[in-house]
Amino acid sequence: MAREGLPYILVPLLLAIILFAIGYWPFALPLVVLAGFMAYFFRDPQRTAPTEDGVIVSPADGRVTRVRPLIPGEASSSVVISIFLSPLDVHINRSPIAGTISDVTYTQGKFLMATKEDSSLVNEQNALTIQGKELTVVCKQIAGVLARRIICWKRAGDEVALGERIGLIKFSSRTDLILPPNVQIEVSEGMRVRGGATVIGRIVQ
Repeated sequence: MAREGLPYILVPLLLAIILFAIGYWPFALPLVVLAGFMAYFFRDPQRTAPTEDGVIVSPADGRVTRVRPLIPGEASSSVVISIFLSPLDVHINRSPIAGTISDVTYTQGKFLMATKEDSSLVNEQNALTIQGKELTVVCKQIAGVLARRIICWKRAGDEVALGERIGLIKFSSRTDLILPPNVQIEVSEGMRVRGGATVIGRIVQ
C-alpha cells in the first residue's frame, strides 16, 4: 500500500470506531466502507518486469485511449500513448525503461476530464524525461477531474530500473508516454495494460 493513502484510510476508520463506541453504528458503516475503498485504491501490488532486452513497459495500469503520432502527418514523428486510470485502477506510476531521469518538470493547470484530447496540454501535470542506453522517453503524469494531487518520488539525476515505481496520481487520472520513432508499438486503443508488466513497445534496431 502506498504510504500517501494512510490518512485517507485511518481518518474514516477512526471516526467509524468512535461512532461504533458511542452507539451510532449505522453512521459508522459508510465510513468503514470508505476506508475499505481507500485501502483498495492505494494498493501497491508487486510487479515483475520483463527480462527481455529492448522492451518498453507500461507506466500505468488502465485502458489505452490514444496511440497517435506526436506530429500528425509526419512519418518519422514520435508516438504518444495515453493511458486512462479509473478510480478502480492501481494508481502507482512506473518507469517504462531503465535509465537516468534527466528532467522533471511540473506544470500547473486545469482539471479537465483525463480522457479529453487537450487535457495533456492544459491539465496540471508532471513530465519526467528518462534517458536510457538506446532511447529517451517522456512520461507525463496528468491530473484529471478528480485527481488533485500528483506525487513524484524521483528527481533529476536519479537512476531508475525497468518498472520501478516513480510516483502516483490520486484518484482518476491519465498517464502519457512519448516514444521516439525507433520503437515498434505493441498496443492499440482500447487495450488494458498493467504498469511495469505489459510490454507496450520494442526498440527497433
